[in-house]
Amino acid sequence: MAAVRPTGHTAVPAPYAPGASPASLASGLADERVDHRFKALPPDAEGLTVGELAAERRNLFTGGFTTPVLALSAESVAHNLDLLETYAERHGLAFAPHGKTSMSPRLFVDQLKRGAWGITAAVPHQARVYRAYGIGRIFLANELVDAVALRWLAGEMAADPEFRFVCYVDSVRGVELMEEALGAAGATRPVDVVVELGAGEGARTGARTEADCAAVADAVAAAGSLRLVGVAGYEGEVPDADPERVRAWLRRLVALAASFDGDGRFAGVEEIVVSAGGSAWFDAVADVFAEIPELGSPVLKLLRSGAYVSHDDGHYKHLTPFNRVPEEGALEPAFRLWAQVVSRPCAEQAFLNAGKRDAAYDLDLPEAQVVRSGRDGSVRPATGVTVTGLSDQHTWVRTEEGAELEVGDWVGMGLSHPCTSFDKWQLIPLVEADGTVTDYLRTFF
Repeated sequence: MAAVRPTGHTAVPAPYAPGASPASLASGLADERVDHRFKALPPDAEGLTVGELAAERRNLFTGGFTTPVLALSAESVAHNLDLLETYAERHGLAFAPHGKTSMSPRLFVDQLKRGAWGITAAVPHQARVYRAYGIGRIFLANELVDAVALRWLAGEMAADPEFRFVCYVDSVRGVELMEEALGAAGATRPVDVVVELGAGEGARTGARTEADCAAVADAVAAAGSLRLVGVAGYEGEVPDADPERVRAWLRRLVALAASFDGDGRFAGVEEIVVSAGGSAWFDAVADVFAEIPELGSPVLKLLRSGAYVSHDDGHYKHLTPFNRVPEEGALEPAFRLWAQVVSRPCAEQAFLNAGKRDAAYDLDLPEAQVVRSGRDGSVRPATGVTVTGLSDQHTWVRTEEGAELEVGDWVGMGLSHPCTSFDKWQLIPLVEADGTVTDYLRTFF
């Protein structure tokens, strides 16, 4: 008689307690049960823990996985993690990769092991996930004015004296709201903030002028619950961005830091934070941050790129700074979405069983790259096969004359935009080149 496997959800690790490491907390994800919540996993794995399933080292194509299934290349992820670690070290940059890209505690651990200063967040929910998995330094690249979130933050800072949190401020009103909420919450130590310099008229957030920045800094100085520790911004929003315009804005950011320092606004801080850096212009950030003059305290030159971890076959493939500085290395696209041909209604058309629920589509459509035969498992280039559209659960494919494609074949597609690829999958197989699944990445969106 077959053994009866446990059913039902296994709880993820308890919220972070001071002293627990991110690695130990993330390791607890291996105890979660595999069940219907997780797309594409083998039905016969129901009731196994994630760790038990990983230990079986199943093959993605023959091990019972259903389509569509998103896979991450184990080799490419490791390569990308190593490359940005080396890049940051070479250029004297601290690194707080943006965790919104993957929302994967396992990847956070890998980034921290490779020297990351901390992890960047965009919204309070992300910061709560980070804390649940032991992240001790969080940079929130947004102004935080939600009173409930600020009460939570005050509690976290009171419970853990080692917890470091830094966030943007870009308005006097925002400072007033932070001061009011933190005061009501009985905050026991001040929240570190950096003034955000906007990237230009019509750009995203940030104080638009240096005078506006000074007014925000004055408001911080008058607020007992905040401490000004630096300046920051996002060069990816520079209007009509090109190397010259991006570097000009970054020099404004550096000059703002120097001006604030000269005015004594950073008096008493252990280090001055100067932060920028998305995934499109970090070469410019490295160049300009190398020009930062000596200030009254040591400078933490903080880079925040996030999409590098998986890279892609579309948007970032074209935008990556490594295209401009190939001598520094090259990122590798790690995602491949596998879907099966479920309809071949005519010689010029086919449909796959993946759609908007499975693939990123906000920047570019998926790119058909390889075809795996449903008959014998042989793999060939997807010659003459083009993705033309996505429905909720279907991929529209155009096939040229002579293209080999039949019902039952698997089509491997490259994706564009990592952030909207990760967020459609709660448990993602990490796959070696031969198809062996070595681990699973849990995400929390």
